[in-house]
Amino acid sequence: MKNIRNFCIIAHIDHGKSTLADRLLEYTGTVTGRDIEAQVLDDMELEKERGITIKSHAIQMEYKYNNENYILNLIDTPGHVDFSYEVSRSIAACEGALLIVDAAQGIQAQTISNLYLALEHDLEIIPVMNKIDLPSAEPELVKDQIVDLIDCDRSDILSVSAKTGEGVLLILEEIIKKVAPPKGDSNSPLQAMIFDSVYNTFRGIEAYFKVINGEIKKGDEVKFMATGMKYNADEIGVLKLNKMPKNSIKAGEVGYIISGIKDAREVKVGDTITQVNFPANEAVQGFEEVKPMVFAGIYPVDTEDFEELRSSMEKLQLNDASLTYEPESSAALGFGFRCGFLGMLHMEIIQERLEREFNMTVITTVPNVSYYAFTKKEEKLIIHNPSDYPDPSILDRVKEPFIRAQIITKSDFIGAVMTLCIEKRGELKNQVYLTTDRVELTFEMPLGEIVFDFYDKLKSVSKGYASFDYYPIEYRASSLAKLDILLNSEPVDALSALVHKSNSYTLGKKLCSKLKELIPRQQFDIAIQSAIGSKIVSRETVKALRKDVTAKCYGGDITRKRKLLEKQKKGKKRMRQVGNVEIPQKAFLSVLQLDD
Repeated sequence: MKNIRNFCIIAHIDHGKSTLADRLLEYTGTVTGRDIEAQVLDDMELEKERGITIKSHAIQMEYKYNNENYILNLIDTPGHVDFSYEVSRSIAACEGALLIVDAAQGIQAQTISNLYLALEHDLEIIPVMNKIDLPSAEPELVKDQIVDLIDCDRSDILSVSAKTGEGVLLILEEIIKKVAPPKGDSNSPLQAMIFDSVYNTFRGIEAYFKVINGEIKKGDEVKFMATGMKYNADEIGVLKLNKMPKNSIKAGEVGYIISGIKDAREVKVGDTITQVNFPANEAVQGFEEVKPMVFAGIYPVDTEDFEELRSSMEKLQLNDASLTYEPESSAALGFGFRCGFLGMLHMEIIQERLEREFNMTVITTVPNVSYYAFTKKEEKLIIHNPSDYPDPSILDRVKEPFIRAQIITKSDFIGAVMTLCIEKRGELKNQVYLTTDRVELTFEMPLGEIVFDFYDKLKSVSKGYASFDYYPIEYRASSLAKLDILLNSEPVDALSALVHKSNSYTLGKKLCSKLKELIPRQQFDIAIQSAIGSKIVSRETVKALRKDVTAKCYGGDITRKRKLLEKQKKGKKRMRQVGNVEIPQKAFLSVLQLDD
């Protein structure tokens, strides 16, 4: 056990985590010959395409140092803020972390957020400055930033280039020297914590775990403590590039278990595995519950596919523990699910994965948050969906969720960040200078305002530096209105939204003009209106496609042409009565990019 090291790689987006993982695998001989490719751990098609890590990836490496063999368990983590839950789970399974900072960009938002996560778990931090081969690199300046941030010696900072491989061997040595071996007792009752799981079509559910105490052997009867279910450990093993079966896994090691579990609901991330005949008294402290930020409805295009969508969601939740969902129905779209996501990118990825991995084509409604409505009889209603909004005549007041947001940014961007937060109905509560150059701002603001594009805007006004963290505080009374979208006087419930009265007019106007661009022209005029209650706020018209019916009619009396045009007019009128408007998928998401 003393020769085991568990560590993860944390950094901001695009600071070179996956590339460094590639080099470490190459230098330890874990990946050789034809298996070597860029971002070898990113096994999902989407990850390769977008060049981002979505899932944490665990892999075991072996390395010889001072004539001793060491086992190194590496977990590569995502960098995007929407996948921070993945990072927190990875950190829980480690004793050390490589903190990577780009030599050209310096310390960025997620660097700080992930560092705090790692420090909370008492991880040994090894600072690494990557991309020193870039012409724009400023190593001395970045070293100063790292020293300020984690208070280490300049000599402790490793300068590497993951692309060329310079300095990578030093990292391996530092991990062995600095990261503590896992604590635990192989002789005590088994306690293994599940930190991830994946659905395999042929073998059922594979759970990834870290053994904290005790030992698990092949063929053992094990019990999952959260669900109380018992299984046989049909196969256990360690995670190399491909899974490698073993007969036993001891305390401190990271491995997988296949026990023929078919039902996705039986495996919970953060659960503890123990033995039936020698059980542990208590479960290991798992992970904190995930906090979804964005809620949206996901519906199958065909109503018959509802059950299929349900089983796809269950399997996807296995692999992505930050997804939450519950069934709901809509007048326009039929039966579907109300899903909770960590952010807009997370929502986009889920949609893509449903399509690719499960062949499910889905429609996503406008994202929003949950509200409380109180009637005049003091009945409390929870509104997840704008269509649940009660009639204004019986409504007394509405409360919306507020959050306390902490934003850390460079002092140069204070003005821009404040303006953005005040636009989003935020209220400044505190302002603290952490250093002469870095400032922490505390705001209280409605959750509904940060749902859509707050992150993106914050990043752009602060040139990517601002780090953002939040936690819910309470529900407060607010002046809200339900904005309906009508197509040819028919309301489309999937496009309606709850908005603050102060910006309902501007939003309605923007939404109509956006839909005008997106809805394809038909053989008849389409009226797009936005309404608050019975009051029409704005209108746009998508003009009908017109065939030139008079093309063949040349010369002669004007009445010949008029006759043809009248005939066309009648046809259009008839068509308008029977024709229905097809709304493209883009339109449902258009609400989000209104400020572009």
